[in-house]
Amino acid sequence: MQSRTACRSSSVFTNILTLTIVLTFSAGCTVYGERPARSMAEVTGGEGLERIFWKNVQSANWVEVERSLASNYSGVGVSGALDRSATLDQYRSWQLKDYAIGDLKTEMNGSTLVVTYNITLNGAVSNGSAGSQPLPSAPQHMMTVWQQQKAGWVVIAHSVSSQ
Repeated sequence: MQSRTACRSSSVFTNILTLTIVLTFSAGCTVYGERPARSMAEVTGGEGLERIFWKNVQSANWVEVERSLASNYSGVGVSGALDRSATLDQYRSWQLKDYAIGDLKTEMNGSTLVVTYNITLNGAVSNGSAGSQPLPSAPQHMMTVWQQQKAGWVVIAHSVSSQ
């Protein structure tokens, strides 16, 4: 009778020990939250691509912004169609202080990501000797088409519309 009791105690102890180990390691996955990407090389999804892109525009990191736009980039803004060169000129004229991205949705199709979101910009547009004027403060609807290429993710198309 005593060996059965010892066997049951050992089994209960083993089960409790196993459960404790499993719970300890599963909690470790949630203790340290996600670490946001700091560069395009660290990005794993559409939201990260957009956040890093806008962070590069804000910090005037033009090398990375240029790297992010495909050579055959095509854009449509409130004022009409923009090619890669016109888009880069537009971003370079901005002094983006802050931005807020919301209502972001991502759809993947093969090696292409379509990201739609709203963005609110805070900053100014430099008009050269004429001074500057504020960027539109109302939220804008954005759609960006990212394509994964050998060199990494690049924007092949972008659309902006005001609300």
